[in-house]
Amino acid sequence: MVTGITATSVVYVASYYKQGEKMKYINVNLCSGIDIGRLAWDNAGLPKAEWHCFELDKYANAVGRFRYPDIIRHGDARNYTKLIGQKIFLLMGGFPCQPYSVAGKQRANSDSRDLSELVFQALKDLKPKYFLFENVKMRKEQEDRISQQLGVKAIEINSADFSAQNRNRLYWTNIPIKEWEDKGIILQDILENGTASELMTNKSGKSHCITARYNGAVWWNSIQRRQRTMVQVGEVDNIKGFDSIKRIYSPNGKAPTLTTMQGGHREPKVAIGRIVNRRLDENGVRKDDQLELPLSKQIEISDSDKSNCLTTFTKDNVLVEGMEWRKLTPIECERLQTVPDLYTQYGEFDHKYGYLGEVKPISNSQRYKMLGNGWTTAVIEHIFKGVEV
Repeated sequence: MVTGITATSVVYVASYYKQGEKMKYINVNLCSGIDIGRLAWDNAGLPKAEWHCFELDKYANAVGRFRYPDIIRHGDARNYTKLIGQKIFLLMGGFPCQPYSVAGKQRANSDSRDLSELVFQALKDLKPKYFLFENVKMRKEQEDRISQQLGVKAIEINSADFSAQNRNRLYWTNIPIKEWEDKGIILQDILENGTASELMTNKSGKSHCITARYNGAVWWNSIQRRQRTMVQVGEVDNIKGFDSIKRIYSPNGKAPTLTTMQGGHREPKVAIGRIVNRRLDENGVRKDDQLELPLSKQIEISDSDKSNCLTTFTKDNVLVEGMEWRKLTPIECERLQTVPDLYTQYGEFDHKYGYLGEVKPISNSQRYKMLGNGWTTAVIEHIFKGVEV
């Protein structure tokens, strides 16, 4: 465990800023999280800049402080007004997605958590040369509302082209975005150990999207709902009697979002399910009420963990032996978001006696959450290639 007063912070800041040096570029991140914006800026080889960041999450702030002690932190994004009048080069932010996500109620700007109106006003007040804002895919009317206010159309980019993670996001920016090609990275490429099973990935071998709720990952739910990717440890010996059935329902080729997980908990080694007849539409969605659709045999996995000691099962059950699942490790999630290994391992917190700061390890649950809430570094780095300095 690393703990104590961080004199290294003083050394870092002193090395970043030369004595009397005035930064030519001033960048503002309204919802900075773990400072992936700054990481991508540096990775893109852009010049030193004076960074002003706004973030309320205690743990994300701590990781950012540990990684970038030179950043000036202002807490609540509403405090951006103190920067009015300064010559801002870049204004960016991934404003809260919960009001827009299909996983929620989609109340948009009527949701108290929404910061879209603040983003619009900050853009008018700060008048940056460049801006970049991000959010999840949402209802078309809300996407159009945001586009109208920002004066640019949203550009959809899937992180799958830059990483091993399927993650569709909308970006609003006046930075010219250059063409790109899929880097061809798949989940198997970034694993510390184990196998990226086709049951837990999309057709291209990509992980489902990481979100802040991966904590609830359990193997049977991950397979049925095509979400919260887990890793297969060991080999599948046999699917007794039904070797030809490989998937739970039919995947539609679109891998849903993966959510925040906890630790390396290993799930039961024996999976129990049954063969059922289901009516599925062209996307593999269950539509039993549409009688014109043909019946097809599918595996339906039981959600019970109390099957490990079974010695017999009915003819409708399927026994999968030798299969063991684990959740993705924090390092693997960092790789999915293309941040350096162990980037989120430590954070610098306020010292209880008022000293400079105290470095403490970050729990796995918080690491998963902040990574799920973050940006894919390689995507932002690519966008920044269009910045002229």
